[in-house]
Amino acid sequence: MEQDVESPITIRQPKLPRQAREDFYNQGVDKERAKRKIQRYVRKDGKCNVHNGNVRETYRYFTDIFTTLVDLKWRFNLFIFVLVYTVTWLFFGMIWWLIAYIRGDLEHIGDNQWTPCVNNLNGFVSAFLFSIETETTIGYGYRVITDKCPEGIVLLLVQSVLGSIVNAFMVGCMFVKISQPKKRAETLVFSTHAVISIRDGKLCLMFRVGDLRNSHIVEASIKAKLIKSKQTKEGEFIPLNQTDLNVGYDTGDDRLFLVSPLIICHEINEHSPFWDISKSHLAKEELEIVVILEGMVEATGMTCQARSSYVASEIQWGYRFSPVLTLEDGFYEVDYNSFHETYETNTPPCSARELAEMTTRAEMPVSWSITSKLNEQAELETEEQEEKRSHSHRDQTEQNGDVANVESESKV
Repeated sequence: MEQDVESPITIRQPKLPRQAREDFYNQGVDKERAKRKIQRYVRKDGKCNVHNGNVRETYRYFTDIFTTLVDLKWRFNLFIFVLVYTVTWLFFGMIWWLIAYIRGDLEHIGDNQWTPCVNNLNGFVSAFLFSIETETTIGYGYRVITDKCPEGIVLLLVQSVLGSIVNAFMVGCMFVKISQPKKRAETLVFSTHAVISIRDGKLCLMFRVGDLRNSHIVEASIKAKLIKSKQTKEGEFIPLNQTDLNVGYDTGDDRLFLVSPLIICHEINEHSPFWDISKSHLAKEELEIVVILEGMVEATGMTCQARSSYVASEIQWGYRFSPVLTLEDGFYEVDYNSFHETYETNTPPCSARELAEMTTRAEMPVSWSITSKLNEQAELETEEQEEKRSHSHRDQTEQNGDVANVESESKV
């Protein structure tokens, strides 16, 4: 049977103009960038999105075993807590049972003429219970060590000392784990968006912070860092380069009295990394702003730190934060329903550099401008006079040359 073979058909795409191809490519890049998941350096909940891999010097974690245990998750911490106590009780219970077995106490159970090392110890289970009673100092009074067993007295001293060390270590670890101020950071909130608008005639980047508790953060301070990859003049690529954003370090505005929500402001000036960034340029940037709020917990005196971040898509150009503080009858009330709300305001889409140049030209004094124009006109007139003189001198030179040529020809 003959088999039909389909001939390949090539469909040629129409050739588009160059500008249309570039627009189509840019639209595709923008769509692909929008579909692509944003990779954060610090997540919105404050956790750093960095994992350590290929760590060969793992012994360093055991040199600081206390911090290692505190940093473990709760399920592992509780498992180690129970495991340490259980292994300790079993270990010393086994030794108590061996002492009774070697001395022959297990063969003289019920013999009133025999003085055992531990009264009423008749097996491994009772030895295990006696180990628990010794280490926890419960003292039920049923099983008790006698004075005819020097090895038991030594073991009692060793278990008491080691048991105290284990208790201090594990209870201290659990206490630090419970009293960690990480949960205090859950009540420190950041606005979901950052905004850029005009404040006091300057273009400013702003975000809002607040504290939900009535107990305040003592010595609270705020920091902000720009996370953006850069390439040096020598061609070195630096991934996730960190640049400080001035949020009032030189004026003291970075030290907060965080009783009500505050708007943190970064003035975009010539020292700011946003100096040359406009609204259209910001939408294409791949950057992240990490904000860090830290201070001491008033109740415990421990240092607390809360973190959040803003990517370029979370920075609203031309917006301001809605007011949240109102004056009631004898007190101020904060409406946290409006904490994240913003409203649009009239803001130029140009960069801070261009805005400063336009402001400088608008504020230029009239006398200065007239004087400068007169100076420019004087310079132009001087240049024109010099050009006329040079032209006249050139014409006279050419005439003298022509006369000399005529006289030489007449002599010949």
